[in-house]
Amino acid sequence: MARNRFVVCCALALAACAHGAAPSPSGPSTAPVPELPQRVTLSSAPRGDDDWKALGDEAAQLLAQYLRINTTNPPGHERRTADWLAAVLAREGIAAQVFEPAPGKANLYARLRGDGSARPIILLNHMDVVLASPEYWSVDPFGGLIRDGYIWGRGAQDMKGEGIAELMTLVVLKRVGVPLKRDVIFLATADEEVGQGVGAGWFVEHHPELVRDAEFLVNEGGTIRLNEDRGVEYYGVGTTEKSPFWLQLVARGTAGHGSRPTPDNPVHRLIRGVARVAAFQTPLVVTPPVDRYFRDLATIEPDAQRRAWFQDIRAALRDTAAVRAITTDLTYNALLRNTISITGLKGSDKTNVIPPVATAALDIRLLPGQDPQAFLVDLVRTVGDTGIAIRPDGPNWPATESPIETELFRAIVAAAHARHPGVLVTTPPLAGFTDSHFFRNLGIVCYGVSPFPVSEADSRGVHGNNERLSLDALAFGVHFMYDVIASVAAK
Repeated sequence: MARNRFVVCCALALAACAHGAAPSPSGPSTAPVPELPQRVTLSSAPRGDDDWKALGDEAAQLLAQYLRINTTNPPGHERRTADWLAAVLAREGIAAQVFEPAPGKANLYARLRGDGSARPIILLNHMDVVLASPEYWSVDPFGGLIRDGYIWGRGAQDMKGEGIAELMTLVVLKRVGVPLKRDVIFLATADEEVGQGVGAGWFVEHHPELVRDAEFLVNEGGTIRLNEDRGVEYYGVGTTEKSPFWLQLVARGTAGHGSRPTPDNPVHRLIRGVARVAAFQTPLVVTPPVDRYFRDLATIEPDAQRRAWFQDIRAALRDTAAVRAITTDLTYNALLRNTISITGLKGSDKTNVIPPVATAALDIRLLPGQDPQAFLVDLVRTVGDTGIAIRPDGPNWPATESPIETELFRAIVAAAHARHPGVLVTTPPLAGFTDSHFFRNLGIVCYGVSPFPVSEADSRGVHGNNERLSLDALAFGVHFMYDVIASVAAK
């Protein structure tokens, strides 16, 4: 049974920080809290470039510290980050609760109170990151290096950078005493990158009373797309996302010595089945959110042919030339069909041993409204071998969607137009998935909002090598996130 252990960190955290130890009245810390960067002193709400540059510099120093805490999942070790975040908040006089549902795992919850005349807004972020292989990086992935106008490290974009932008929003609201009509909740969770575990889903299940009164939630899953000249093409707000349907193919046969081939070698059987899956082209489907997204893109598309395709994407997909051109774009392709990526193969760990079992991992993402069982029937037919079993291998939950006729969406549009007058604000569905669905199921309106303008080249670092975020983008994001949340939460 998971442990439900939490600690309120405020004055105790300040004392712990002063002595170089993490705030942890409930048990020993895993590592000392580093000396926190200098705070920006403000007598009123930030005004002008100088204030925001100073806050951007403070955010960069905080993010550098954050990136140095290795939260690769598995195992995650999010407790170390939660203790550090609690110390940052305690310095501002903001109490934080750290819940430890399993050894080393943690979720942090802090709430800045308003007058209650409007329902709360949640700033959600996850503390864990995916694996980084140092041999393929040009810098230490956990060094938090600031160089060449960038801050480098695993999680800079996914999603410790956005977590810092959310943290700075909470801190500045408190620091300058902005009167609030809504409570602003800061929620940092574990286990997002593994798709299950004791993170956001655990928190919603075990402590719904702390979040179910919220009206809005901001999370990852949006984008500010730049063109080749680094100009902003559009602001994308995530309102829906595909559903994960992870499966495993399991082939069985007779084990033996590699020097004596067997006719029912499970690796051979698996390879044949996997080859058929790799060649399988799932049908193209246009969902209403995708249709809306392409119609939005048509308004900014300079090429007349592509503009016509985007204006009526359903008609375009009846044209083989249009299909080839559109699906060459990996993002568009992923939004127009259920996708299958073969991401893992496992047989024997010895070259001279034929294993009794061979497996393949399939990362499947289903479009909203698609029936998992109907998809499974098609997959069984594609594999075409009753000797290969197909079994669940991870999360599976229906896609969820949030409306856009809300105060928060209007605030996002206003903040975008304040920076780029008339810019397109659209709602691209997310080909991946986030923890937002746990909160949408509570009736909370959830949006994916990226506060950072990021180029296509820089975005390749997410789950890849040399992940980085420009200092300019970080400063922009701190300002943008604050403006959105202050607009919705302040009186």
